[in-house]
Amino acid sequence: MNQIYYVFISLRPKQWVKNFFIFLPLLFSKKILNADDSAAAVMTFFVFSLFSGAVYLFNDILDYQKDRLHPFKRLRPIASGKLTVTGAWLASLLILISAVTLSSMISVNLTNVALIYFSLNIAYSLHLKKVVILDVLCIAAGFVLRVVAGSVVISVKASHWLLMCAFLISIFIGFCKRRAEITSLNENANNHREVLEHYNTAFLDQMIVISTSTTVMSYALYTMSAETVSKFDTENLIYTVPFVLYGIFRYLYIVYKKKLGMSPTEALLKDFPIIICVAAWFVLSGAIIFKVI
Repeated sequence: MNQIYYVFISLRPKQWVKNFFIFLPLLFSKKILNADDSAAAVMTFFVFSLFSGAVYLFNDILDYQKDRLHPFKRLRPIASGKLTVTGAWLASLLILISAVTLSSMISVNLTNVALIYFSLNIAYSLHLKKVVILDVLCIAAGFVLRVVAGSVVISVKASHWLLMCAFLISIFIGFCKRRAEITSLNENANNHREVLEHYNTAFLDQMIVISTSTTVMSYALYTMSAETVSKFDTENLIYTVPFVLYGIFRYLYIVYKKKLGMSPTEALLKDFPIIICVAAWFVLSGAIIFKVI
């Protein structure tokens, strides 16, 4: 039973919050009130949780020796010796088979997208995480694939604006994560993540400024675009921009002032103002799209 528990912990359930990107097409296609489409999106959420869990296990198997030198990662089940490497390999294989089986029961297109996501993450674990800039772009591509999966499962075409916004905000969070790793790990940073040797805070600050600006601008342009106004028959989505601004500025505060951000998910889940901001943005966006206000 302990091994099952440690396998579950290795799947990093807290990281599953990333899969909420799957629900964005459901909201912006106005299908969130459709029971069948909502159920399909929920199932897709669990499919991606399984695929990402298999990737996390694979990554932990590769990095468990380095993880033992990390202040937080050393507590992971494989690095700490609580879960054997053999057990982790077996669990990863079984979870992958389960994920493929479940996704194929939902949609062949979903299976294709999920396998692309899985392959990208395996490539990231094996090599791409060592390539400067490309490492962050790969992470962002994973979020875009989540949005694509959320689209294909409800048979809608994802808006180019939505894909761009998802990509840019993921790049923003990725560069913030790299900066937090450098400032927190100091001279030991390179020992924990090879790619950090090619980064420094000055360069990352520039990348963060660029990604912040492009994210806010892209979302603002999306809310005002003729396509969006025509689709939702309203110009009021512009009023959701302040929530996006506050959320990004608050995250910058977390990274620069509170010196957090090594684990974006942990930082976001523990910051009450950001949780309220995201919830308010979701409610307001839904109210505007469905013309409640």
